[in-house]
Amino acid sequence: MERILERYERNAYAERQLLPNDSESQTNWSLEFPKLKSRIEALQKNVKHFVGEELAPLSLRELQHLEQQIDTALKRIRSRKNQLMHESISELQKKEKLLREQNDTLSKKLKENDKTVAEKPPQPQLQHVGQSSSSQFIQPPPLPLPLPLPPRTATLSFPSLTIGGRFQVSEGAEGTSRPSNSLMPAWMLRHLNG
Repeated sequence: MERILERYERNAYAERQLLPNDSESQTNWSLEFPKLKSRIEALQKNVKHFVGEELAPLSLRELQHLEQQIDTALKRIRSRKNQLMHESISELQKKEKLLREQNDTLSKKLKENDKTVAEKPPQPQLQHVGQSSSSQFIQPPPLPLPLPLPPRTATLSFPSLTIGGRFQVSEGAEGTSRPSNSLMPAWMLRHLNG
């Protein structure tokens, strides 16, 4: 029991040593308050000077010192701005590279798809007529041919579906319009011109 009481007294004494007395803390606060108040007033005065207010009572040396402070602050701001711009440019360049790679892969897939479609021979679809035991198939009728386009007096320009190209319809020698670029099939032109 005595050991417990001794430990308690030691801890209580150590705690009293760590905590300052109330009277000491009051005197410290009373000394600290005017220092902090004068510091706040000086900072507010500096802010007004940086904004350009109350510059008349300043001497030439004080104005030069203020100018130097503003110049160094501007240099820091510009360097930070440049750093942020370089970071955003590098990020955008990475995105551009990624999008170019995606575009290249998609264009390769499209070209492969076009090749496979071009290499496949067209297979006629057959229709089954009747339910008899003998298989009789009839070939479907051919698709209607596109109608000739009416003559145009003006040149039309449409945005292309491919990158970097334009689609134009111009007046032909025979008086019929014909596409100068074969990117759009004739059946689409009929809907555009009709």
